[in-house]
Amino acid sequence: IYNFNEIFAAGVGLQGSYIKVDDRDVKYNSYVYGGSLIGLVRPLEEIQLSVELEQLRVNQEFPDFDAKKNFWNTALYLGAGYYTGNVTIGIRYNVLFNKNDLVYSEAFMPFVRVYF
Repeated sequence: IYNFNEIFAAGVGLQGSYIKVDDRDVKYNSYVYGGSLIGLVRPLEEIQLSVELEQLRVNQEFPDFDAKKNFWNTALYLGAGYYTGNVTIGIRYNVLFNKNDLVYSEAFMPFVRVYF
């Protein structure tokens, strides 16, 4: 995150995850990776508003069905949080949420940001 001044900041992020389920009833593998751009505004000292654009590549494999699903997922989050010291706690909402995208189960997502 780069602070332009006491009110405006912006930054980039990287994300990656791997999930493997190897149960007798379910077998599943998922690789998710990508990046994001974020803009932050602090209209008041304790309030932080955010806009974040996230682009993820999703690779899913269902070995029991010999099926694969690979796609790009785009999210646009609008968020608000309580800022104190070097921590912000809040919630964000994905305005592009689609319940069929198999990436996130809800449009609302809590967050904690820690600044170093």
